[in-house]
Amino acid sequence: QVQLLESGGGLVQAGGSLRLSCAASGRIFSLNTVGWYRQAPGKQRELVASITRGDTTTYADSVKGRFTISRDNAKNTVYLQMISLKPEDTAVYSCNAVIRSGSNSPPLLYWGQGTQVTVSS
Repeated sequence: QVQLLESGGGLVQAGGSLRLSCAASGRIFSLNTVGWYRQAPGKQRELVASITRGDTTTYADSVKGRFTISRDNAKNTVYLQMISLKPEDTAVYSCNAVIRSGSNSPPLLYWGQGTQVTVSS
């Protein structure tokens, strides 16, 4: 069974930094594209950043220059470094990942449970 676990959320003042982690565990043959999403109260979930297995990254315009996504394939973990945080970054941050459990297994999409990020003004 594959699980994704996010960690690193919390309360920070505007201008501060946080680093989120998305760790995949269980039977993992390959961890492919991983995405970080966020959802603020009353708003739709949005893609914040994503990274492919080949380290190609994409970012939402609202976080470019402030957030950096990276991965450690040996640890099956993807990080989201967030700096210069703003109150509008407040949301529940979740990761999803395309994972194959075996060489003959199809790629499946998994979601973590989310971690709260609150930025005070």
